[in-house]
Amino acid sequence: MRGPHNIWRLIVTGATLERTGAMKVVLDAMEAPAPLRIFARILGWPFAWLGEKGDPALPPAPRALTALGPAYIKFGQILSTRPDLVGAELAGQLMVLQDRLAPFDIETAKATVEEELGSPVETLFSEFSAPIAAASIAQVHRARLAESGDEVAVKVLRPKIERAFRRDLDAFYFAASVIEFLSPASRRLHPHDVVEHFEGIVRGELDLRLEASAASEFAANTAADAGLIVPEVRWHMSGRRVMTLDWAEGIPISDLDALDAAGHDRVKLAEEVLQLFLSHALRDGYFHADMHQGNLKVAPDGRIIALDFGIMGRIDDYTRRTYAEILFGFMRRDYRRIAEVHFEAGYVPADRDVDDFARALRAVGEPIFGMDATHISMGRLLTYLFEVTERFGMETRTELILLQRTMVVVEGVARSLDPHINIWQAARPVVEGYIRKNVGPLAVMADVARTVRVLSRFGPRLPQLVEERLLRPPPPPPAPAGWSGWSVLAVSLISGLLVAVVLLGLDFL
Repeated sequence: MRGPHNIWRLIVTGATLERTGAMKVVLDAMEAPAPLRIFARILGWPFAWLGEKGDPALPPAPRALTALGPAYIKFGQILSTRPDLVGAELAGQLMVLQDRLAPFDIETAKATVEEELGSPVETLFSEFSAPIAAASIAQVHRARLAESGDEVAVKVLRPKIERAFRRDLDAFYFAASVIEFLSPASRRLHPHDVVEHFEGIVRGELDLRLEASAASEFAANTAADAGLIVPEVRWHMSGRRVMTLDWAEGIPISDLDALDAAGHDRVKLAEEVLQLFLSHALRDGYFHADMHQGNLKVAPDGRIIALDFGIMGRIDDYTRRTYAEILFGFMRRDYRRIAEVHFEAGYVPADRDVDDFARALRAVGEPIFGMDATHISMGRLLTYLFEVTERFGMETRTELILLQRTMVVVEGVARSLDPHINIWQAARPVVEGYIRKNVGPLAVMADVARTVRVLSRFGPRLPQLVEERLLRPPPPPPAPAGWSGWSVLAVSLISGLLVAVVLLGLDFL
């Protein structure tokens, strides 16, 4: 059954792309070779009458995807974060994608809540509104808890949305196979990996317990951030298909007139949006990766309210340091150091010339720093940086691309609030603060302390490990997977030395 369905879905997709004028845009963005272009036109042109017209107010690509349904809308939103795959022009088009699906009826929503939470809506809530926002995967209702009277937002998955996504995911994998077969050159873009990345994100959004977990982790990380509100998860009122959060009253950050009327300082808000994002990325390594204007509000006290935690980004500690050093290097216009950081991190192959790379980086940075300060864009800088590193053999790093794309979105939000914002000036305190704390002698001491803590776990086993190795060498004792006997001995001796140092009173932990 899957084969015929996938072929038919591919025909409908091609017909819709053709009818909306998106086919050429997509093929050009993919730099599709002649065989793939011929196949796509055969797939689309004769069947164009089958395709949906879509919303004529939208650009061609978003118009086609909204016409094709929820899975395609979400796929387009995720592709908008990957200009390395679809090109800057198409990514820019996809960024305007908005969830334009009509809400489903309130009775269906209530039935889902009752099935998921085990009680009628009237028992759980004293008030339960009609949908106030509808997206491709779920919709939101404003409600009031019967037990406490607290106002909450209740997010409910669309009916049968899981089945719809499974069906379309199948078609996406089929399309990826067709593209790779017809265009071997496209394999450098890893079409199957792109679909797998999409599937991973969507699976998280189709289980609202996972989104609730993301919201909870984000709230815990940012609890001390004075300028941010993350609504609290009501776990006892949440499940796989329903998520309940505290209601956060505020003005949409896109409503500039309302912000001005309420007396909010838009210049301060612009700086805070940027600084909060950088703090979360550098300090926590866990950031909101969908910080567009529709997911941000401003509370009456001026704090920024973050909503919708379906797409989050995570970067490890080493990558954070590397990213911060790169930004700091550009701030100081120290292109040699930026080049060295790329080589030290293994981003650029060791057989390339560091001086040539530094010169290429200067060609990226100097034109940007020659601009008026209010026009300098960190997002544009990173975009150019990735173009240069790709020419020097750097492989695509998804986490950095997601970070860069979110930076572009956040900059857009900041500039909408304050068109004259100096991005570097706003970012400098966060980046410099991170560098002071995490790069240099203090960071080395912290790394040593963490290393000691890990190695000291061998302490109780040291006598046994040393005895087995030195007194009874044949046969060698079983070692942890991937370790040689000498590795175990070395770790044992180092652990013993470090533990002895700690016991002697040099307690820097």
